[in-house]
Amino acid sequence: MPIRNEFVDYVVELMSGWAAVSARKMFGGYGLYREGLMFALIVEDGLFFKTDANNVAQFERAGSHPFVYQSQTRTVQMSYWSAPAACLDTPTEMCEWCQSAYGSALRAHTAKAGKSVKGKRK
Repeated sequence: MPIRNEFVDYVVELMSGWAAVSARKMFGGYGLYREGLMFALIVEDGLFFKTDANNVAQFERAGSHPFVYQSQTRTVQMSYWSAPAACLDTPTEMCEWCQSAYGSALRAHTAKAGKSVKGKRK
């Protein structure tokens, strides 16, 4: 399925030095995946990386902000934070932020898999 968004194309190309990344349309934006695991999203030409307790301070120090949207009943803050501007300029900088976000996605996936294994034992 071809990507039809210039910003998405640009970001995926910039990430190509780090890993093979695919983009899938979702909820008016795009999810970015490495080996089937979502580690970033693009909404309205804004790039957001997956965060957790291990790396959110890194994003805060870089002046990033969380992705927030308004549902029908409340404001929702997701565990994705805006990409620092510098990472959109150089592949080296992009690689560092991608690796941090991918680590967060891996930790979340591992924790989720561990919970489902525990649930099956009951």
